[in-house]
Order: sequence, then C-alpha cells, then structure tokens
Amino acid sequence: MTNSGYKGSAIRKYFHSGDVRLSYVDYGGDSQRVLVMLHGYMANARSFSELAVRFNDWRVIALDQRGHGWSEHPPGNEYARNNYVEDIANLIRSELGGQPVTILGHSLGGLNAYQFAARYPELAKAVIVEDIGAEIKADFSFASKLPYRSASLRELRQSLADVGLRAIDYFAESVMEDERGWGFRTDLKWLQVSVPQSNGVWWEDWLGSSCPILLIHGGKSFILDTEQARRMAASRPNTKLAVFEQCGHGVHYDDIDGYFNAVKDFLMHQS
Repeated sequence: MTNSGYKGSAIRKYFHSGDVRLSYVDYGGDSQRVLVMLHGYMANARSFSELAVRFNDWRVIALDQRGHGWSEHPPGNEYARNNYVEDIANLIRSELGGQPVTILGHSLGGLNAYQFAARYPELAKAVIVEDIGAEIKADFSFASKLPYRSASLRELRQSLADVGLRAIDYFAESVMEDERGWGFRTDLKWLQVSVPQSNGVWWEDWLGSSCPILLIHGGKSFILDTEQARRMAASRPNTKLAVFEQCGHGVHYDDIDGYFNAVKDFLMHQS
C-alpha cells in the first residue's frame, strides 16, 4: 500500500478491439466508480502514473491507445476517428462489464473522449478534456525527423531539442530502450496517418453530448488557444472551464497538484 492510501499495485492487462490487441494499466481500487484515462500522442498509459494513484477512491484504468505503448500497431494503418472511439467502447464492454464510466483524456485522448461521449452517451457519465479544441490543426511533422533509435538517452533528448520541441521532459516520458538503442515505443511513421485524421472541425461532436464536461486548458499551450477554449465552454451547456495560465499543453505534467484539485472538485459535484 502506498502513502496515498491507494490499494494494490498497477497491473498491465490486454484485450482485443476488433483485430487489434490493446493494452491497459489497471491501477486498481475497490470503488464501483471507474475513471478511464486516455493519453495524448506519443505518450502511453504510464504517463498518468503519478496522477492515477491520487484517485484512491476510484478504480482507475489507463489505456495504451492503438499505436502507443504496449498496444499493437494496426497493420493496415487503421487510425480513423471511429477506430479510436470503438477502442474505448470495446474496453468498457470487454473489461469493465459495460458500465458507464468517467473519462479523462489529454490531447488526442481528450478528442477521443468527447467524441466517445457524443456517440455513446449511455456509457459516459462525465468527461475531463485536457487541452484539445473543437478545431484542431496539430502538426507532428517533426516526428519524421526523429531518428528510429539513438545510442543514448541523452542523444535522443538532444534530437527532440533539435526539431524544436520545448516540452522535452514530457516527450521523454515515453521513450524506451531495446537491443537497437533508445527510441519511442510509438511507431513514429503512423503519426503521419493518424494526426491528419484528428485534425479538423469537430463542433458537432463537442456539442453532441449532454454529460458534464470539465475543459482544462493551459494558457501557454501550443495546441489550444484561450479564445477557443472560452468559446467551447460558453457554447456547450453543462461545461466548466479551468484555465491554468502558466501551464503549457500538458497541464497534468506542469501542475499536477492544481490539475488534480480541479478534477477532484469537478468529480465531487458529479457524485
């Protein structure tokens, strides 16, 4: 048992979503209330490890989304919007007994979360969306400039700096070492397939659900601007906006205490 009062140890598990074998980390907990966490591009389920253990009165599940972490890379490059949404539905049906859950998603995960709520309203009790908009124009072309493997972790971090990334620590959370050197568990090539399908205007999905949503925005984000975040909150009923002025795109990374308190307060009012 940890000092946070969290019960049990995190366990990695697997299930199938269609023909793709996906992985998730089950952080345990005895509660009937389930919180599903969805990471952003180039991250993985472990990105939420520090956050997950704080929710000791919830059962927390963090998914390695397709193409990330320990989940398979679809051989046919199936990275359409519907593929991601169906993965969440299959996780809930296969592993969680088909019960309604609360979903927390960062970036790619936030888009997947609010689209899931619009398409499966009976399975979404509430949603936390971290720093992603209803109008998305993300550019991950830098990924094609990164080496497949680097000789050392320091060299890999330098490659991130060389392509102009500022949040090096955030991206470095998702690296691993194998016999070929240091690299990302994410297959960088398929980002050029997935990201263009995430880009677009998604107001219909954003406005298409009625469950409570907490929209968390980093004031220094390179993905979502504050004007759009305020528009999103104002245009959708049952939506609360929390702006972290000094944070970037990864609010849960930049200010984990403030982030946790905002989410905890939001969830407390949903109980």
